[in-house]
Amino acid sequence: MHGAASMSRRVAVLALLGVATAPAVAQVEVGSASGLRRLVPAGQLEQAAGEQYAQLLAQAKARRALAGAGDPQLMQLRAIAQRLIPLAQTWNERSRQWRWEVNLIRSPEVNAFCMPGGKIAVFTGILDRLKLSGDEIAMVMGHEMAHALREHARERVAKTQATNIGLSLGAQLLGLGDLGRAAASLGGQLLTLKFSRSDESEADLVGLELAARAGYDPRAAVSLWRKMGEVAGGEGIGFLSTHPTGPDRIRNLEQNLPRVQGLYEAARRR
Repeated sequence: MHGAASMSRRVAVLALLGVATAPAVAQVEVGSASGLRRLVPAGQLEQAAGEQYAQLLAQAKARRALAGAGDPQLMQLRAIAQRLIPLAQTWNERSRQWRWEVNLIRSPEVNAFCMPGGKIAVFTGILDRLKLSGDEIAMVMGHEMAHALREHARERVAKTQATNIGLSLGAQLLGLGDLGRAAASLGGQLLTLKFSRSDESEADLVGLELAARAGYDPRAAVSLWRKMGEVAGGEGIGFLSTHPTGPDRIRNLEQNLPRVQGLYEAARRR
């Protein structure tokens, strides 16, 4: 990504200065990450994700759909990411090693994602059709980052491949090689993985906390999903095919707002 190295340097400086430091104890409750994900080598999955991400950017560039570094919307996205990324290590120590990238693709599709290893893409459709505020964009980005930080894709791949090759948990060591090759071969499917309801709930809450700690109004998570509900069923809503909306989702977020309100207020005072 053009400017990726400079983004990494700025994030490191922010972290060293304590601008985005966070206590180790999370305010939302999501439980421990699944141990099943360890069946798939993280490095191989992240490499496969990086390769697919590069292909996607190359295709977008060929269609002149990849936003340039001076694009105002892209600049806003990267500014938001610079506030969120230093907080990521609270949820996944490995994320310190990730080469985070943020890119904007010109497409009417309502979609955004963060692939394993911190590869983020946002489509202009989600910004323009939903008329997202900065706080709402932070909630989208926090949610997608949370999927990567909680390694939901890694867990999905492990479950799928363990079933396909008849692997039992008692024979993990015998299957690691097969699953490692599966991780590499599944790189092309990472964008179409569907997460479980539990995964979605985790991403909602972790993303909510990430954004609140970064100084973004947590109430924007509720307004975001209400907007999502309004466009549900329309054409080009790729995001909702893997992120279904509904009253339960909004209710869960509303119930967790008091847990993160203090984090938001503290961040605003810094």
